Amino acid sequence: MAEWQARIELSARTKYLGIVEALETDIYTGRIKPGDRLPPQRKVAGQLGVDLTTVTRAYNEANRRGLIEARVGSGSFIRRDVELHLFADMSGKRALLDLSMNNPPQPTSAGLRQAIPDGISELMAAGERLMQLNYHHSAGNPHDRQIASDWLGETLDSVSAQRTVISAGAQAALFAILRLCCSAGDVVACGEWVYPGLKAAASANGIQLWPLAMDEDGICDAALAEACQQQKITALYLVPAIDNPTTTTLPLQRRQALAAIIERYQLHLIEDDPYSVLLPEPFAPVCNFVAQRGWYIRTVAKCISPGLRLAYVMAPDDRAAQILAQQLHAISVMASPLMAALLSDWLQQDKVAQFAIAIREENQQRQAIAETLLADFAVQASPYAQHLWLRLPDSWRADQFAAHANARGVAVVDGQQFSANGQHYQSARLSLGLIASHDMLREALLIIAELLANPPQQQSIV
Repeated sequence: MAEWQARIELSARTKYLGIVEALETDIYTGRIKPGDRLPPQRKVAGQLGVDLTTVTRAYNEANRRGLIEARVGSGSFIRRDVELHLFADMSGKRALLDLSMNNPPQPTSAGLRQAIPDGISELMAAGERLMQLNYHHSAGNPHDRQIASDWLGETLDSVSAQRTVISAGAQAALFAILRLCCSAGDVVACGEWVYPGLKAAASANGIQLWPLAMDEDGICDAALAEACQQQKITALYLVPAIDNPTTTTLPLQRRQALAAIIERYQLHLIEDDPYSVLLPEPFAPVCNFVAQRGWYIRTVAKCISPGLRLAYVMAPDDRAAQILAQQLHAISVMASPLMAALLSDWLQQDKVAQFAIAIREENQQRQAIAETLLADFAVQASPYAQHLWLRLPDSWRADQFAAHANARGVAVVDGQQFSANGQHYQSARLSLGLIASHDMLREALLIIAELLANPPQQQSIV
């Protein structure tokens, strides 16, 4: 359970409101989560250099807003239902321009809004498809697994329906795979910047993350080799294409070099690949170069929509797939058979590829807008990505930047959320897909550009 790192929002009218507004921002941006503990009031007063009465007033106001709750003998905690109170309160203040959620855009050219009800209606019209409303095997039914295997086989070598498992999203699959490959105390290597879902799953399983240096091509093979010489590494986790958050894509030679190290040190490979579908010409997966040591995950959350909650896993062998299905049963019983059937139909009709092309083209348009408006700043991006990685000027701290952006009505993710080693780096991820229109995206990015060009002056809050 994390403890909030108390701070004061500099733009607030008073010190006690500055504490409350900093807490609101940190909840919204994910720095602190439901159930996390707040430090004792005296500790906060000492850290911030304010009177105890100021902190008490702040805690009382946070409680009034529904952000925290006090438990007798235990302290104060973020409420489990805090989102309901926070978003209701914020909606009355301003319309938030959300650059924090890494959703794919939904261009009208994709036609997804109509494709979902039409596809479900077609499924229900076929009598035998009423079976999709029943319980299914935790790995998925054979028909859907075969279609998924065929789709994965467009880039993966040696696929089979028996090795294919359908999961209720990539996060559930990642959690289960970590449990299969690792024990508490084991070490998993990953990029120094990493998907926060890995951090959460590793923490829940008592697994240590070993950060690896990254360059403009992604994880450095020399860093992995050095880590394996220094430490017993159990597995390597990587996102091979349009990495989250850095947007890097591993070139073929780097993939082969990493695979050679995986084989040499007998590591497990967890290849989380949600974005390759968005590339016009994707490289071969790293799993292709690793003999029976690779787990390959592909979700449709980034090439269609996260609302479908579906991912496909290719296990190293048939037995591994069976064990993974058992683990997934304990986590979520099964993926939605209705969504699996819908995706199977879309794959057979080539609609998934059509959706991906429409989203790719929309991503290119949005990245072009960002490239223009943020041309004077240090941005790392891919034309096919729905996010970009922003290196902040030295005059900005990442948490401070996120707080000021939020105060201006723009939500971004502080780069600290992606740090695998816990160190504070001054960066932020901007996700371009969720905002509804290009005009609203321009409005949000103009605010970001203004903040970058005008760092806050040192000021006191009275």
